[in-house]
Amino acid sequence: MRAFPVGDDALLVEVASGEQAQALHAELLRRRAEGSLTVREIVPAARTVLLDGLADPVRWASELTSSEIPPAPPRARELIELPVRYDGPDLAEVAAHWKVSEHEVARIHAGTEFTVAFCGFAPGFGYLTGLPARYDVPRRATPRTAVPVGAVALAGPYTGVYPRSSPGGWQLIGTAEAVLWDHARVPAALLSPGARVRFVPVGEA
Repeated sequence: MRAFPVGDDALLVEVASGEQAQALHAELLRRRAEGSLTVREIVPAARTVLLDGLADPVRWASELTSSEIPPAPPRARELIELPVRYDGPDLAEVAAHWKVSEHEVARIHAGTEFTVAFCGFAPGFGYLTGLPARYDVPRRATPRTAVPVGAVALAGPYTGVYPRSSPGGWQLIGTAEAVLWDHARVPAALLSPGARVRFVPVGEA
């Protein structure tokens, strides 16, 4: 674990894996909840966690890098279910990569409980983990200039759902029926770091 000061009152903590980043994020949230950590924002990413609004970043850098972070506890948060049609244009390509049928891709994906590891790319876009490493898929060699809103996509170890139409190079396996970002909603994002997510098939895979 390494820690780097960012400006006068922020700290970027780098760890070795996504699992460690999730564990660190959970531990920092716990410390903030119990009152031992005063911080404005805690922002997880793939292998880093940013703490913004720290009174003493140098002290926290020393404390965090010298302490052992416990594994993330089981998620107690409510399960978010996203209806999905497994009708994506890359479903056959993913099936071939996994060496299974298209129907089996849908069954495996829908049978997995995901966790939002972190958010980014676009407002409302969550990077979801949960599939075993053997189901990692490469990005497309040529990205699409426009991915439709609601597209359920895979890239590397992550699943994501496009909250709006945008360019993208992920493998599209389905279409979700959910509003992921609504500025009139509180909070605006349906998915947030630590949320539990399951995809519920609708129609035929």
